[in-house]
Amino acid sequence: MANEWIERWREGRIAFHRDETHPQLMRHWPALHIPTGGKVLVPLCGKSLDMRWLAQRGYPVLGIEISSEAIEQFVSEGEGEVSRYHHGPFDIWRQGSVELWCGDFFQLHIDNTREIQAFYDRASLIALRPAARQRYAFHLAQLLSPGVRGLMITITRSILPEKGPPYHVESDEVRLLFTPNFELELLDVLPPNELGFSEHIWSLVRRGPSEE
Repeated sequence: MANEWIERWREGRIAFHRDETHPQLMRHWPALHIPTGGKVLVPLCGKSLDMRWLAQRGYPVLGIEISSEAIEQFVSEGEGEVSRYHHGPFDIWRQGSVELWCGDFFQLHIDNTREIQAFYDRASLIALRPAARQRYAFHLAQLLSPGVRGLMITITRSILPEKGPPYHVESDEVRLLFTPNFELELLDVLPPNELGFSEHIWSLVRRGPSEE
């Protein structure tokens, strides 16, 4: 799976990338009431402009991305000095208040995420094949402290046969994956677009040990 994503970025097969901030992030993020200065984890981040939107509003970002090509494009398209360093299995780029860690999300350890106060998943879960989704949901939970809030966007699609990524993920599957460790609320379901994709917007809160 990792090699597939690296090749996609090298070949420019990144139709999943948006050239603007996601409107549902702008609409729903304020309702999470994340304190300004709260650090935001963005798994499988690509070169998403959503990270710049968060950073510009006072939220430092920790993005995790397997493709160094994606990270190089992000910093080259941005402004400001770029510093680079290495930590464990990750190569790290920093530009302003955005840190981009190049490596496998599943190698990220809770010691690296103790400052995280929120997370944002626009295209992480839906980038994964079914067999990897449960591992992703569990690992995400292990990285987050109780009370950490997040916004997640998933899709269903009415046009079959399915091709992905992005992958169709039913609401029942989302609930099955995340309710063991998160309080989960479906905030909105958007009408299908011209490709048959319907976006589902979710709010999540990491449960405490007594709630799991």
